Amino acid sequence: MADPAPPSEPSGWRELMTPALASRFAFLCLGIWLNAADALVTVTLTPTIAGEIGGFQYFGWSVAAFLLASIIAGAASGRVSLMIGLRPATALAGVAYAIGCAASAWAPDFLVFVIGRLIQGLGAGAIVALCYVAINAMFPERLWVRVYGAIAGVWGVATLLGPLIGGLFAEIDAWRGAFWFFGIQGLVFVAATFLLMKKATPPEAVTSRVPVAQLAVLTLGVTLIAGAGVVGSVTVAALMGAGGLGCLVLLLRIDARAGGVLLPLSAGDLTRAAGAGYLMIFALEVATIAFTVYGPAFVQVLHSASPLVAGYVITAIAAGWTVVAMLVAGVQNRDGLMIRLGATLVLVGTAWAAWATPRGSILEIVLSMLVMGSGFGASWAFVAKRIVASLPEGEQPLGSSAVPTAQLIGGAFGAAASSAVANALGFRDGIAPAIGVANGVWLFAAFLPISIVGWLAAWRLGGMKPV
Repeated sequence: MADPAPPSEPSGWRELMTPALASRFAFLCLGIWLNAADALVTVTLTPTIAGEIGGFQYFGWSVAAFLLASIIAGAASGRVSLMIGLRPATALAGVAYAIGCAASAWAPDFLVFVIGRLIQGLGAGAIVALCYVAINAMFPERLWVRVYGAIAGVWGVATLLGPLIGGLFAEIDAWRGAFWFFGIQGLVFVAATFLLMKKATPPEAVTSRVPVAQLAVLTLGVTLIAGAGVVGSVTVAALMGAGGLGCLVLLLRIDARAGGVLLPLSAGDLTRAAGAGYLMIFALEVATIAFTVYGPAFVQVLHSASPLVAGYVITAIAAGWTVVAMLVAGVQNRDGLMIRLGATLVLVGTAWAAWATPRGSILEIVLSMLVMGSGFGASWAFVAKRIVASLPEGEQPLGSSAVPTAQLIGGAFGAAASSAVANALGFRDGIAPAIGVANGVWLFAAFLPISIVGWLAAWRLGGMKPV
């Protein structure tokens, strides 16, 4: 940890902007930016990429691979940093990210692109996790809250600039250049790691555990669901889908037997606040990720919109989330109401968007996405609060970190499942306008039952007495 500043030094934001700390702050912002903007840029570019190198049947795989790799990296990065030191681990994450960008930029076909996204996800997931660890190591404790708050703003900036960057590269027919652009930023991050992070001696003993079995089962489950969309036999596809869901149940059981490493012990108990809360997070993410995966392509094809416009239309989800989350930040003693209200808005927005994306106007799509995002923004902080408050004190740090983990798991499963559903509905080779209008509703509406499951879990969670 950095030494406390003497009393004569400036405090607050002025201290954070002093030359010694401003460079460290910019370094951390770059790390968060690489994850936040990369995802939005890629979502905007993916229809253009598939149009050039093919592989539309693997559309959802690129998102699932990135999210799955982020989970693995996030779970393992802490142990790696303890084994080799924070600076080498952070630099290694940056190198992995840059290599993934290069692989994506070079990709001659979509499956190689998916591999590139997998490597990028490993790097990006580790970078984010280690950047949050680095806050405590690089700044005095009195500035931690300010740094956390300022870094959260990077996600908002990425929401505005991500689609713009992706759209501009798509407009000039240079999507590969976008990945080279981010790969260069990854190398800058690596160089800054050695310049700004102090070298530390790795501890002799490492007590943290990497949940290898859980991550292996999770990977198998996502792979089975993703693979169900490209096999020829309906029976085999159904068995693979069922196997993927079975892996999710097995994941909870293995983690519980291990004493709760990836998720708290009560994560699989729906009678407890943690179980209901994590189910809500998982189910609503599964239900809505298809709009992120396929929404830009539908907007481009059915509305003759540019990649830039399509990217911003889908980003309305993130915009609604961010704005509403800020508006409700001061709400007190209304946790149950906000959880139920938020889940209801997500359900309504999902149903509306399922119709509007293939058959409505661009304005209707934007409004439905805003409603959906507003639901997440209205409820997310209150869900996390109720989950963490219900856990024993020793499990609360894990319970807090498991909130984004549950969301990532839902996104990975949902992206894989959306690809399987899209292929079954005739979108294996792209979105033809006639098929898009006829079957597009069913692609998104197929996940409404999962959204209802999330809503029911939210309703139960909202009715539980706060601890």
